[in-house]
Amino acid sequence: MKSSWQSYIKNFQSYLKIERGLSKNSIENYTLDIEKLCKYLEEQSIEISPLKIKEETVQQFIYEISKDVNPRSQARVISGLKSFFNYLIFEDYRTDNPMELIETPRLGRKLPDTLSLEDIDKLIAAIDLSSNEGERNRAMLETLYGCGLRVSELVTLKISDLFFAEGFVKITGKGNKQRFVPISGLTQKYIEMYRKESRVHLPIQKGHEDTLFLNRRGKQLTRAMIFTIIRNLAAAIQLKKTISPHTFRHSFATHLLENGADLRSIQLMLGHESITTTEIYMHVDRKHLNQVMKAYHPRNN
Repeated sequence: MKSSWQSYIKNFQSYLKIERGLSKNSIENYTLDIEKLCKYLEEQSIEISPLKIKEETVQQFIYEISKDVNPRSQARVISGLKSFFNYLIFEDYRTDNPMELIETPRLGRKLPDTLSLEDIDKLIAAIDLSSNEGERNRAMLETLYGCGLRVSELVTLKISDLFFAEGFVKITGKGNKQRFVPISGLTQKYIEMYRKESRVHLPIQKGHEDTLFLNRRGKQLTRAMIFTIIRNLAAAIQLKKTISPHTFRHSFATHLLENGADLRSIQLMLGHESITTTEIYMHVDRKHLNQVMKAYHPRNN
């Protein structure tokens, strides 16, 4: 049965890559959503192709997974399957979408966790600079916080993307969209120290000559490795928050907003397609919004 799905999944992957320009990670997530449905059909001994599957079957599948996953994960699976069946309609394989009437669970808007500047300084101070990876880890965390990068953007950052004389780095974000992000002199200094004192001693592998941050074998770092480095540092300073690389990106945006940056500028630096995504930061610090009101509204003068 699975084979009857595989060719359609493969074609869908090509469509996501070529037509929609999605990243490898996004394509993998879409594929996982469809494979969850395939696994369910196998377990239930339901022999049906993606062209014939009916709403009742997918409805039952969504009901079953809702017992084991949180509403956010459930919403993602529904969204992924809707996209897959919309693709089949687009290619004239189907005339209807069996997900059409399936409702996405209501999600509360999750406010991003942020770190204070003091927290960030403590995390960076906890890095063992005497270790082989110390200079690299400091440069990476300064870049995450200083430029507000996604973890995927950090690990794929190229030396040829550094335009230090102009004060910018070129970032390739979601959907291969490129943007230029300002980089401070301090972050530039730590990157240069890493390049001159650590990176030059690595056995750089073919194909990774232009990759900025490398592992000890001279290859591009994995996203998982960045998560591990950050969690180990959090444990070392006994930080009570659960943090990830994305926490530095949230902190970058929140601190800019708190210090008076406008949302449009933050949107451009983060590479958000819609200002609505950036607006989540307006909900983070209401004390800041009160200060803005008192300082700038004419009725307060």
